[in-house]
Amino acid sequence: QVQLVESGGGLVQAGGSLRLSCAASGGTFSSYAMAWFRQAPGKEREFVVGISRSGGVTVPADSVKGRFTISRDNAKNTVYLQMNNLKPDDTAVYYCGATSSTIWTRSEGIHYWGQGTQVTVSS
Repeated sequence: QVQLVESGGGLVQAGGSLRLSCAASGGTFSSYAMAWFRQAPGKEREFVVGISRSGGVTVPADSVKGRFTISRDNAKNTVYLQMNNLKPDDTAVYYCGATSSTIWTRSEGIHYWGQGTQVTVSS
């Protein structure tokens, strides 16, 4: 069983930056691909960006390309999400997910979820 704990959310003005962290425990971190999803009020959870087990491959959603970057440190069992040039539409609860499958970009492919961290972008 893998436990995931997100941190780093908060309130930021449009154009600003935030860095989210997700610390994993209870499993072999390097055996899981990791992904960030987000869910805004009244909307379904959506894929943001994913990273392979080794960190060599990253896959961002079109809506965040060029603004958001995912990275991981397998020695620290942590995955990060650097968010730059934030927009009000980025406001959501951000969730970290871990999967041992090859399906990173859909919620049904994620095996473990964190509790989420709120990101609010003011205009």
